[in-house]
Amino acid sequence: MTTLKVADGRVLRPDHTVERADVLVDQPSGDILAVEPDGEGSASADDRLDAEGGLVIPGLINAHTHVAMTLFRGYADDKPLDAWLQEDIWPVEAELTAEDVRAGARLGSLEMIRSGTTAFADMYFFMPEVVAAVEKSGLRALLGYGSITVGNDDAAAHQEMQDGLDFAEGYDGAADGRVSTAFMPHSLTTVGEAYLREYVPEARDAGIPIHFHANETDGEVDPLVADHDERPLEYADDIGMLADTSFLAHGVHTDRTEHELLAERETAVIHCPASNMKLASGMAPVQAMRDRGVTVGLGTDGAASNNDLSLFDEMRDAAMLGKLAADDASAVDADAVVEMATQGGADALGMASGRIEAGANADLAVLDLDQPHLTPAHDLVSHLTYAASGSDVRHTVCDGQVLMRDREVQTLDEDEVLADARERAAALIDRAES
Repeated sequence: MTTLKVADGRVLRPDHTVERADVLVDQPSGDILAVEPDGEGSASADDRLDAEGGLVIPGLINAHTHVAMTLFRGYADDKPLDAWLQEDIWPVEAELTAEDVRAGARLGSLEMIRSGTTAFADMYFFMPEVVAAVEKSGLRALLGYGSITVGNDDAAAHQEMQDGLDFAEGYDGAADGRVSTAFMPHSLTTVGEAYLREYVPEARDAGIPIHFHANETDGEVDPLVADHDERPLEYADDIGMLADTSFLAHGVHTDRTEHELLAERETAVIHCPASNMKLASGMAPVQAMRDRGVTVGLGTDGAASNNDLSLFDEMRDAAMLGKLAADDASAVDADAVVEMATQGGADALGMASGRIEAGANADLAVLDLDQPHLTPAHDLVSHLTYAASGSDVRHTVCDGQVLMRDREVQTLDEDEVLADARERAAALIDRAES
């Protein structure tokens, strides 16, 4: 057994208290062996990360993104969702190659490692390339192919859905177990009802989790209500899409009936505040969902609508937007937001991460607290939500392996990743606009 000690820092415990402690990690299993309060630790370990002057936190969990969309960062801004998709994003996505997705996924992985994210959920295309990026980067991920049937003939629509199932069954457990998978029909409006009714039961019978977009805009909600005379999540429930292994993205335009249904089915919601604000999709009723017992995680969505993959930015946005949505300054408080970015995301994705305790995944980040914007340290949970940034991360650890040490990424060649992404993005846009 080889061990890693994250030493001499302060540690954020699962109840969000902070204590001076060392975190001892079993590297072969990728698990936390012990959290040893100051003065009680073992004498040595095989490797050591210096956390002096820092705060050791669970690795952040980006529970909904489209990681390869880093190639679109800054390409299409300041439009509502439908126009943004139809006029800008879909034409470029039609030109994507597997090599483009590989470059974008590696760029996103590099960005997340640098900002303390250790796990993410991703729905996109050419997903074996995202698996390869996860394997190389050392991150943990739940991945799925985003199946879309709208605009396809019947044969192509069936193939889309089958491709989603095949990917989920074929790649679960990849990257030494750091990859898990889900069946990911894109949304309730981009996948036809007949295909959902045929393929969702197949995923359920195979024990495959389900992830989809829902209730992101009024434009998604109103047609479903008109066609089915029920709310979108009632419609999804009739199809069998809501369960304790399901999680949905956005949930912006949800009502009390849907919140109660989500709580009853134990289906999680991933809140993407920056994307929802930028696309003027609306303000998700996060406090109302949490009050009814719904598990809520945090996601950045794609970098085309955010425009970064920093969970620290997302935490601040979630707290601020949550207060406006509830018209209550006490709503979606700092403690709740940190939980959403760690344990909430882990629960949604079915991962033993998001907490620092013996037996949990050794997915950690160390923040450098010796910064002007983090001084004085009255309340470190408050600082995580309102003041910290991705650039404060000193070390990143996933599955017991050091991915970044003293701000130097260990698993990816940063210069090569950046150069490849720049070249691929330029060529992609040239193809789309020619």
